[in-house]
Amino acid sequence: MATTTVFGLSGDLAALVVFIVGLVTAFIVYGIVRWLRKKAEETENVLDDIIVAAFGTPVVIAIIVVTVYFALQVADLPPSWQFVLDSKYLNVVWIILGGWIVATFLHNALVAYGHRLTSLTESDIDDRMVAFAEIAAKYIVWFIVFLLILSVLEIDITPLLAGAGIITLAIAFAAQDIFANFMGGAVIAMDKPFKVNDRVKIDEYFGDVTCVGTRSTRIKTLDNQIVIVPNKKMLDSYVVNYAQPDSKMKVRIPIGVAYGTDVIRVKEILLEIAREQAEKIPYILTDPAPLVYFLEFGASSLNFQLVLWSNDFSLTWEVQDAINVRIAQRFAEEGIEVPFPQMDVHLKRE
Repeated sequence: MATTTVFGLSGDLAALVVFIVGLVTAFIVYGIVRWLRKKAEETENVLDDIIVAAFGTPVVIAIIVVTVYFALQVADLPPSWQFVLDSKYLNVVWIILGGWIVATFLHNALVAYGHRLTSLTESDIDDRMVAFAEIAAKYIVWFIVFLLILSVLEIDITPLLAGAGIITLAIAFAAQDIFANFMGGAVIAMDKPFKVNDRVKIDEYFGDVTCVGTRSTRIKTLDNQIVIVPNKKMLDSYVVNYAQPDSKMKVRIPIGVAYGTDVIRVKEILLEIAREQAEKIPYILTDPAPLVYFLEFGASSLNFQLVLWSNDFSLTWEVQDAINVRIAQRFAEEGIEVPFPQMDVHLKRE
């Protein structure tokens, strides 16, 4: 085997010199990267931290790889080892390092800026979407890196792409509900029709939102039962949000009195009760002011409706209870009769 010389040095000695110089350079660059990382941490800008974190380690590794490659080029390698000098293997390393930089940059950018944006909202669905994007970005980048490596190594990737397409189609068909629910969650995150602790009615389900996830929304009914509603159903359903635009809720209380009762006096009593209870009970409002309507002449009663407001949508039953108890007391004191449905049957004797 012939011995090569570089600058008057034998091949192996020249390779050793190149290797030592490269290691020293890599060590110096590593120190510079650490210094830049500390300087970046001292600034309020996040972008410089992301850039240093993405390029720092790969640059050091790149210097070591180049050092080893050039050291092998000048070394006296046996013929059976000459294949390692093929440039395509060096290109594979560049692709891996490039993928490392891109994947790290995307991940850190999503962590820094994504979570900064999601912290401005109360819903946790956008946090989950950012977490999903972090994972998806890495997988996509490394899958592209894998395909590029196969291409550089002159491995036919057509069957792989065809197989991946068939598998992707099968997975998409099998998981179409999952994707639909995920898109529903994305729409909820952007449109924000409700948030956690809002009281909502979705179709026949009525209760408080306890969790808004990427796949489903959980509602706690007034009977303390958890209903899991797929997010895709939100796209096709009418959603009533009792917590928007604010927490106030109108409470309608129907009252029926016997025929012959003084209508004006009934309206006065009901207004007195509403104002009296509003002064005693903090969750009953005087603004908007309570109103009484004489609605109709019913089959067996004169029908009224007392309308008042609560400052908390979750206390409407408490409002009705407090008002109805007081109505019963006042009507008994005033001698006002509350009739019950009745039917008169007349028999004709022939």
